[in-house]
Amino acid sequence: MAIAAFDGWTDAADAASDVVEHLALTWDGDEVAVIDDERYFDYQQTRPTITLTDGVLRRVRWPAVQIVRCRPPGAAREVLIVHGPEPSLYWRGFAAELLDRLVELGAETIVTVGALLADTAHTRPVDVTGSAFTAEAARRFGLSPSNYDGPTGMTGVLQDACVRAGVPAVSLWGAVPHYFAQSPSPKVMLALLRALQDVTGVAMPVGDLPARAAEWERTIDELTAADEDIGDYIRSLEERGDDDTAAAVDAMDGAELAEEFERFLRRRGDDGPGDGAPGPDRSDEQHPE
Repeated sequence: MAIAAFDGWTDAADAASDVVEHLALTWDGDEVAVIDDERYFDYQQTRPTITLTDGVLRRVRWPAVQIVRCRPPGAAREVLIVHGPEPSLYWRGFAAELLDRLVELGAETIVTVGALLADTAHTRPVDVTGSAFTAEAARRFGLSPSNYDGPTGMTGVLQDACVRAGVPAVSLWGAVPHYFAQSPSPKVMLALLRALQDVTGVAMPVGDLPARAAEWERTIDELTAADEDIGDYIRSLEERGDDDTAAAVDAMDGAELAEEFERFLRRRGDDGPGDGAPGPDRSDEQHPE
């Protein structure tokens, strides 16, 4: 089995990439393959990095997708972790090469993980949607179905390559509140890990994520309590989730409220419980399969 996530458009708040990095680190994985062919990357978009020591160049690190082999404690099988930047070019060739590598390494099922910005309240359980290789499999895994029709990322292209090759593939997506898209997003990470456990049957290590998720929610509560407009908007999202009162939300400009929240954070000189900058607002989109 392989679990894959890619940095970039399909990784709101870095939640998906943080999940696979957490698994590779916790399970003490060993790198077994790297895809770093320069045909796949635009180095002006995903730049190489250098390491300097006392002014001396020690290393140039090129963009690459890594495959790490992990042996989860108590699991009957190994798990391959795939992580790296979404390629810029030759997506079909990249997906075919990655799938070939995974199959050669023994993967029989591929699970892709993504995160999207959504009109959802941080106070509510994280909505995890997804798709599977058959309708019966989706029901068995308890996946909330998606009817998305639109642009896709490498996660969608890889899943399509799996279906065409007859390799079972599952896609999981965690919803990140669009008004607070800073990284890390421990509540979304925790939801994705629990969904992964349901789909794979492998016990997923959560460490201190439950405590971090609770603290993340409390911090946002404190920040939003000081701004009446933002508080009203979040309550409207809660009502929509509870009572399907979408009209209350439609009357508000979610993007404008998200920008106001960012301005509020800057006025406080506080970036919130994460270090990253907010991602682009895609609050009106469904997830990009």
